[in-house]
Amino acid sequence: MTEASTLNHPISKAIINIEKLSKSYQRGEELVQVLDNLSLTVKEGEFTALMGPSGSGKTTLLNLIAGIDKAGSGYLEVAGSILNELNESELTKWRARHVGFVFQFYNLLPVLSALENVALPLSLLPMSRRERYERARFALDIVGLGERANHFPAQLSGGQEQRVAIARAVVTDPTIIIADEPTGDLDRRSASEIMVLMQRLNQELKKTIVMVTHDQAAAGYAGRILHLDKGRLLD
Repeated sequence: MTEASTLNHPISKAIINIEKLSKSYQRGEELVQVLDNLSLTVKEGEFTALMGPSGSGKTTLLNLIAGIDKAGSGYLEVAGSILNELNESELTKWRARHVGFVFQFYNLLPVLSALENVALPLSLLPMSRRERYERARFALDIVGLGERANHFPAQLSGGQEQRVAIARAVVTDPTIIIADEPTGDLDRRSASEIMVLMQRLNQELKKTIVMVTHDQAAAGYAGRILHLDKGRLLD
């Protein structure tokens, strides 16, 4: 039994419920405390931006919420599951159902078309190839790139590549969208367009979004801005 489960919490109504969460890494002989007794609640449909200096624990927190990493101690409940109690196989299935990822560098496969890149997460779900491609086309339409479905990443601008990445993030209809510096590799105009799109996903499709950013302008599109420093949330 993990320490998280011994806190004996009932499943909450919040989409993310974190209490006294800590995470550390061993760096040589030094133990580095990345998150320190952190507590956070995110309601369904919130758009939350996490800001803070490099090394403050933002990406570590994002990875814990997304089930990519496991906490050292504390209570971490996301989308109705206590993540520290899931094994790797269960976490893989949980992520496929509940989490859509948007990264700074897009992470598109260059040998696949936009349509094929967007359809890729659906391969983990029980549906036919035709169903996967129909949903992928719909997701591309949502981000305004339906006419670019057969283009490869090298034929797209940076802003268009990020739109494809966002389509890939929403194609499974995830509970939460996790965005790590989604505008970090874009010029100001493209960044603004991407943030308008993210805001639309939140306001019109009611998607819960947790975003890490260094960009104050990007954070301004969120409904809530939180600041981390040395593994703690600042008041």
